[in-house]
Amino acid sequence: MNWDLFGMWHSMGATAQGVVIILLAMSATSIGIAIDRGLRYRAARRASRAFVLQVAESLADGKVADAISVAKRNKTSHIAKVVAAGLADFEAAPRSASDAQRIEVAKRGLARSAITTHAEMKRGLGGLATIGSTAPFVGLFGTVVGIMNAFRGTLSATTGLSAVGGGIAEALVTTALGLLVAVPAVWCFNYFTSKMEGFDIEMENSSMEMVNYLLIRLEQRKQAS
Repeated sequence: MNWDLFGMWHSMGATAQGVVIILLAMSATSIGIAIDRGLRYRAARRASRAFVLQVAESLADGKVADAISVAKRNKTSHIAKVVAAGLADFEAAPRSASDAQRIEVAKRGLARSAITTHAEMKRGLGGLATIGSTAPFVGLFGTVVGIMNAFRGTLSATTGLSAVGGGIAEALVTTALGLLVAVPAVWCFNYFTSKMEGFDIEMENSSMEMVNYLLIRLEQRKQAS
């Protein structure tokens, strides 16, 4: 039995080699998705912290237009996207609309933006789930085919386990590779899913706080008039 990687590669059949290539492609895809989402979530977290401080000052001074401008300039913050949509829809509502109608317009804008932002930030996680759930079976397929070829090729010439042991060991490499691809993909999927749950909570809380701010602002306008 040759345990050298290149030796095992050359001793594999065409089907097993194809399975290895597919698994390597799946591994590269999952690594690419993990890096992309990791950088995206890190940037969103940093940008949101800076945005909250900036927009709080504008809203405290009643400068809604400035708050919208700050939010629209911040392209990476998930909170900024939600706040920008809600404030923009609130300001764009007809002046003839009642306060309740303007608040409802803002709520719809906040909800619509939250859904869109969620879908954008979740992009690629489905691929990680698919790779994590299918990679072991792809590897198992390569193992089954490899074992069948090992028995077919060796039993015709000689019998006994020693005659097929090397072929079986090489075939099992695809199962091991499938697990090696699947485990990190599943781990990354669960990790990023937990991050997304945190982002969803932050967007929901920001939406509620924005609605409360707009209600207070409308009440202050009534008292001033």
